[in-house]
Amino acid sequence: MTPLTTMLLNSLLVVIATMTCIWLLSLIRRDASIVDPFWGTGFIVVAWFTLASMPPEQDVTRSWLLAALTTIWGLRLSLYLFWRNRGHGEDRRYRAMREHHGPRFWWVSLLTVFLLQGVILWIVSMPIQAAMVTAATKPLGWLDLAGVAVWSFGLFFEAVGDFQMARFQADPQNAGRVMDRGLWRLTRHPNYFGDFCVWWGMYLIAASAGVSWTIFSPLLMSFLLLKVSGVTLLEKSITDRRPEYAAYQARTSSFFPGPPSKPCGDPESGSE
Repeated sequence: MTPLTTMLLNSLLVVIATMTCIWLLSLIRRDASIVDPFWGTGFIVVAWFTLASMPPEQDVTRSWLLAALTTIWGLRLSLYLFWRNRGHGEDRRYRAMREHHGPRFWWVSLLTVFLLQGVILWIVSMPIQAAMVTAATKPLGWLDLAGVAVWSFGLFFEAVGDFQMARFQADPQNAGRVMDRGLWRLTRHPNYFGDFCVWWGMYLIAASAGVSWTIFSPLLMSFLLLKVSGVTLLEKSITDRRPEYAAYQARTSSFFPGPPSKPCGDPESGSE
């Protein structure tokens, strides 16, 4: 086997073992929600495991850069989700699964929540792993700089968006209302858009290392954010809980930031 194949198989085993331990803890706590804060931490585990497995003679400049970017992003996300979810019990998505599957939930959650997320995590992190293994003879260049810039822009959007939403929700007067201020005025999901940029930034650094074939990773993350666990899932029932959300949808971009559109009949819009 090639060094990359060996590394990928080893990291997959690490991910499966780690997610199984988190699953066992969820059975003890009767709370599958603990998988969510671990999402960011899982990438940190993969990045540092890969870095620690590098031969001592290899130039690890880009590997250290990728490990640092992954750690900053993953640690911020995990700490934020842990803080946001504390004291709220199991998330309604997992409660619904628990009620639906009944006694089977223990093994269903292992396969469809923990191990599935672990495999997705492993695939999404593949540019990081591949770049670390193959980066020895490729010095940092302009594409790495572009990747760091895109990553930084994404982290800004994600972190500021989360901060603005947390501050909005902390005000009791905003209960039941729709957040449409700050970055949330430009896109309905600044945190997901930020995540999108973070992983495309990581990919640019990986492409600079000569592993542009890992483009399936940011494409998968983009698909998940737009069509599966991100925008689509969140907005499926939010209009029922917040009647104002339909008007917010009509004037605000769903994902990519842009100026809000003015509704028809608005005197400032120039239309009747």
